[in-house]
Amino acid sequence: MPPNLTNRYPSIESLRQRARQRIPFFAWEYVDSGTGNGGCMRRNQEALESVTLVPHYIKGVFQPDTSTSLFDVDYNVPFGVSPVGLTALMWPRAERILAKAAADHRFPYTLSTAATEAPETIGPLTNGMGWFQLYPPRDPKIRRDLLLRAKDNGFTTLLVTADVPVAGRRERQVQAGVTVPPRVTPLMLWRSAIRPAWAFATLKSGIPRFRGLEKYLDGRDMRDMLTFIGQELGGSLDWEYLQAVRQEWEGPIALKGVIDVEEAERAVSIGYDGIMVSNHGGRQFDGSPAAISVLPSIVSAVGDRTAILFDSGVRGGLDIARALALGADFVLLGRAFMYGVSALGDRGGDHVARILKDDLVNNMTQLGCRSLSELASRLPKTT
Repeated sequence: MPPNLTNRYPSIESLRQRARQRIPFFAWEYVDSGTGNGGCMRRNQEALESVTLVPHYIKGVFQPDTSTSLFDVDYNVPFGVSPVGLTALMWPRAERILAKAAADHRFPYTLSTAATEAPETIGPLTNGMGWFQLYPPRDPKIRRDLLLRAKDNGFTTLLVTADVPVAGRRERQVQAGVTVPPRVTPLMLWRSAIRPAWAFATLKSGIPRFRGLEKYLDGRDMRDMLTFIGQELGGSLDWEYLQAVRQEWEGPIALKGVIDVEEAERAVSIGYDGIMVSNHGGRQFDGSPAAISVLPSIVSAVGDRTAILFDSGVRGGLDIARALALGADFVLLGRAFMYGVSALGDRGGDHVARILKDDLVNNMTQLGCRSLSELASRLPKTT
């Protein structure tokens, strides 16, 4: 990465600030906002910041090893990309950018059911690093077809999202005029015009569409698509449904959006290979506890029987180290990667990957940890 780029954007927060200046207000509000008054988002970050680790400085010369294995796949780092819907609203072809970065750096990229690219396009770009996220369709035929398409296009791992029984209210987005399809008004056109890089890239790529779902509708009318999504995706998840998905998916499968120990235990009992501790980044229920605050209890309950994944509030390598120290096996980030792509376009995925790895290595060195497994020993001792 060119030194001037590294110097200008050394952190996820610096990319966040640049993204705000580069994409239209409605796109910014879509990626940056939560729901309610943002209390859950604040708790996520504040709770992460409250987790302290004890440095061990006298360790000699060593190079921390960030590699790990999950679901029988080797990764260079213990983090990857969380699924994000309507991705092209923030930056056109963002899925392609991030899929290529994942392949180059060997970490997972998770394609959302509500992405703006189809599995057939993204799967081949991931070079074995692709995961697929399922918003549960009510029609079992559509569900089975989505799973088959994901499998046939090289996606290795399935994340089933549990924490969206209904769309969150996301009041900031409503006030900003985030609509599908975009409502063309003088204000919307002005907000787009003053972000010329985004406007040019969007004109070149076309208005964002839910390409992965277009197979199931006649035509490409976005109003019809929005009705389809509202009627077909979500609101139907129960334990019988989760068992059916487990039977239909041949590879590793994790339940995404678990905050409750009892739900984690039941998911493991029906054969789920992973539990993803997450509150959807504060975008669904503003009264949720911080995800990191419930991680230890879920690790204690099921961590010896299943893989533990984590997201929500992670903004850098230190946050990744904190989650791993508290028992997570792997960490996913959504906003961080979207800030990078929004800020830097084609270079964003690579730059975020380097920031996170460099930050993780630096903090592991401060802590005296040669391997990821040593991070747990740096939690303060209780008396």
